[in-house]
Amino acid sequence: MSVSTRLGGLAATAALVAGGAMFVPTANADEAPAPVPCADQQAKVDKAEAALERVTAVFARQQTRVVKAKKVVAQAEAGRAKAAARKALADAKQDRDETKVTKRAQQQRLAKAQERLATCEAAVPTETPTETPTETPTETPTTAPA
Repeated sequence: MSVSTRLGGLAATAALVAGGAMFVPTANADEAPAPVPCADQQAKVDKAEAALERVTAVFARQQTRVVKAKKVVAQAEAGRAKAAARKALADAKQDRDETKVTKRAQQQRLAKAQERLATCEAAVPTETPTETPTETPTETPTTAPA
């Protein structure tokens, strides 16, 4: 690369950085959004619920696979075909049982996440207006001497 190409790239980068700094919005303390209480716990509950839905769908597929394998075993001829069908049934049952354990664990994770959310929500005070507006001003207006 030539020196002029490098200098041109450097100048373009500097212009972008300087121009980008001009348009960065400044955040005032008054404009900053208030953090939502218990947002992390709610996100974890939502994530646990989504995971439980996925595991439940997998469990349903595994259960269907076991039912189909049982039908294949019942219809299989004696010999190698029957042995292969029994092996497939055993594999399907094992997969189903593993998924069942995973589902139970996910249900426990969801229960714990919901418990943490409930504890957090109980700890956060409710925002109710406790002050009643008064008609009398609390500050006295100052008048400039004439």
